[in-house]
Parts: sequence; C-alpha cells; structure tokens
Amino acid sequence: MNASSTWHAHFSGQARYHVWATHRLLEAVSRVSDAEYRRDVGLFFKSIHGTLNHMLVAEHLLWYARFAKGASPVLALDAEIEPHRERLAQALKGGSANWTPLIASWSAERFDGQLDYRTSKGDPQSLPFAATLAHVFNHATHHRGQITAALTAMGQPCPELDMVYFLLAEQAPKA
Repeated sequence: MNASSTWHAHFSGQARYHVWATHRLLEAVSRVSDAEYRRDVGLFFKSIHGTLNHMLVAEHLLWYARFAKGASPVLALDAEIEPHRERLAQALKGGSANWTPLIASWSAERFDGQLDYRTSKGDPQSLPFAATLAHVFNHATHHRGQITAALTAMGQPCPELDMVYFLLAEQAPKA
C-alpha cells in the first residue's frame, strides 16, 4: 500500500467511525430528560449539553475550519452555539459527516505537511498535519467517553462505542 492509500485509508476509517459513534451516542443521549441533559454532572464542560456544545465548537467550528478553509475563527471553547438540543444533535451529525469527503480531497503529500493556523486566543501555531488530524478524532473519543460515563452515573443505558464494534458493524452483511 502506498503512502497515499495508507493515509487516506486510516483517516477515512477514523472519519467513518466518528460518524458511527456520534450517531450512537446521540441516540443514547436523546433518551435522557432535559433536566438530566442540562444538569452539571461534573464534566469539564459541566453538563452533557455543555460537552456536546464544546464538541461542536472544537471539532466543527474550529478544527474543521482550519483544515478545510485555512480559517482560524476565534471562539470560546465553552461557547453555547446551539441551545436547542435536537438542533445541536443535528449539527453534530452533519459536522461529523463533513470529514470523509474532506479527507478524500487531500493529496498524500498534504498529510506529511504542517497545519498552520491561529489558536482560539489568536496566537500563530504550526503543527504536523496528520498528527493534528488524529487529535480531532481522539478529542471526539475523549468527550464521548465523558458523556457515556455521565450517562452510566445517571443509570442510563450506554451504547458500546469501541472501535471493534464499528469494524464488526461495517463487516456485517447489509440487509
């Protein structure tokens, strides 16, 4: 496998997993009462709602803009972009689907380059492109884990989000 197909295969898989895990998590979250959804449960961004808004800000409004447009918006990491929970879920689902075509559009050489951007404080930054893209997907996994821990503490059922379950789902015969 050449470098192009290796990078593309790896990050395309990460993007597909991201969509799958986002959908499964949001399905579980949809069953939680609004009071529990918005209650401070001790997460870094306090509530499930706060954490989901952070994910929208970080992954889709900041990182996606940096990777797709070379833009560096200035947004607070705890900004409440979408107060309505169903619209927030739709924005997260739509945002997660944007990564696959973006990754497919890049040349293999792009993965070996740098990502130049400005931080949310406006400071210039340059980081390895592929490692920073890996950060985006790792960041999502981190916060999905926080939310599933909160759901468990609330006595709510949680989806299995391990990558192996995604791989098995992809291999399963389609009905």
